Amino acid sequence: MADKVEKLVIVSSEVLPDIVLKVLDAKRMRARGEALTSSEACRKVGISRSAYYKYKDSVFNYEEQLTNNIISVYCILRDEKGVLSSIISKLYELNTNILTINQNIPIDSVATVTFSVRFEHEVLGTAKLRDELSKVKGVVDVKIISGE
Repeated sequence: MADKVEKLVIVSSEVLPDIVLKVLDAKRMRARGEALTSSEACRKVGISRSAYYKYKDSVFNYEEQLTNNIISVYCILRDEKGVLSSIISKLYELNTNILTINQNIPIDSVATVTFSVRFEHEVLGTAKLRDELSKVKGVVDVKIISGE
């Protein structure tokens, strides 16, 4: 008899048993801090703790939108107060969700920063993103390193 190999599958939530969906709801509540304990989350969604613990490590939400519209950007910024803050404000104005920021120590009065962003609603083209960030005071250069 061959060993059973774990496989991941994507299944429509419409065909899943109600208990699996409730476990996913409980996990979401815990992750967002809407329930302080697993017991509280189970109580709120109406399942037993044993059902929760039976499935919690085996079921996950697949959110396709999380993998779409992600762009990584490399910037060279002047080593001046508020430049990174201005970039973050501009990204907010452009309706992006900042996923990562990595800023290096300044050398020769400039610092390199890489960040990854996800567009929440409409997709802004990479050329437009580069142009908008280039206009921010203190930005020396902007390069799109991955994305659309």
